[in-house]
Amino acid sequence: MKILSGLSEQVKQYLVITGNYWAFTLTDGALRMLVVLYFHQLGYSPISIAMLFLFYEIFGVVTNLVGGWLGARLGLNKTMNIGLAIQIIALAMLLAPSGFLTVAYVMVAQALSGIAKDLNKMSAKSSIKLLVSDGESSKLYKWIAILTGSKNTLKGIGFFLGGLLLTLLGFTGAIAVMTGVLVIVWLFSLIKLKQDLGKAKNKPKFKEIFSKSRAINLLSAARLFLFAARDVWFVVALPVFLAAEFGWQHSWVGGFIAAWIILYGFIQTIAPKITARFSGQVPNGIDAAKWGTLLAFVPGVMAIAFANDVDAFWVIIVGLMVFAVLFAINSSLHSFLIVDMASKDGVSLDVGFYYMANACGRLLGTVLSGWMFQVYGLVACLMVSAIFIALAVIFAAMIPKTVQID
Repeated sequence: MKILSGLSEQVKQYLVITGNYWAFTLTDGALRMLVVLYFHQLGYSPISIAMLFLFYEIFGVVTNLVGGWLGARLGLNKTMNIGLAIQIIALAMLLAPSGFLTVAYVMVAQALSGIAKDLNKMSAKSSIKLLVSDGESSKLYKWIAILTGSKNTLKGIGFFLGGLLLTLLGFTGAIAVMTGVLVIVWLFSLIKLKQDLGKAKNKPKFKEIFSKSRAINLLSAARLFLFAARDVWFVVALPVFLAAEFGWQHSWVGGFIAAWIILYGFIQTIAPKITARFSGQVPNGIDAAKWGTLLAFVPGVMAIAFANDVDAFWVIIVGLMVFAVLFAINSSLHSFLIVDMASKDGVSLDVGFYYMANACGRLLGTVLSGWMFQVYGLVACLMVSAIFIALAVIFAAMIPKTVQID
């Protein structure tokens, strides 16, 4: 307690925001795994299970646009706490008797969870901008990397947690525990999070949800294609391929993907150290383009290896590990750049627009992943991934080196 009392108010607020984000991420990852495994046990088809998450992704697009505007008008502390409250409602809905848990009902609950997730993420990322003084870009990069990387590591742990809770407590018991924990976190956040954090001095109009900054528009386009490039082969194609080609059980597939996400999150947290060794300066759009170019080679080389009958096991294992490292660095660079370039007055408007593009990329990749894999196979998914990354590189390279910040 003495250590905490000696911390600056700036650091205390960062810890509250990070703790809030961590708790939400754990429940979000655990909930996804719980829903997949539980409804698989009930005999739902893979397509039906996939449909449960359709609204989750679609509402993420809308939430980031509207959420950024709300954050600028109401304050980021309020939008973050609203996100937590909505997640609690989404979890409580799943406490209904199993007879009520139809596909349509769970889709609504997942829609609420998607809204909650993007409100929480947008608020957390935007808040960091306000806790770091102007001219401290290196510190901002470090804090963003820790927040983003730890979130993805905890998301992977959440997958493990979801399976464990389902085994030990059953579906209803697991949901009840997560709901109780999140209520405690929400009450703590209501008390400790600074009032009016991020509220714009001039109330933005709703039409201002779309960014007028060329740099932010270019970065948002790069982000869209970057995440579409990941999900086009990662969301549907990869799990199905692992199960069908290698004969892995669902637990092995889930555990492997969770381990990958944990590795990816860890690399994100140390991305500032990795990029500093190569450039020695605060990164810009050109740096994002360079690291993106390296990433584009990975799915391309994997596709060529598959086409030449290289052992599929080693292509997947080695390719995924290299992809995890390079994708994590690219993602961390993008996350820093948007917060660094965003205007401090109404920061959530710029960040919300950017994460709207991120959600569009996830949605595009998810839809294409199922269709491309079913019709053309994994090699086609990998080739599309390489093309998408190349597009992300082009947009990142066009970002001006010097961005005027209001």
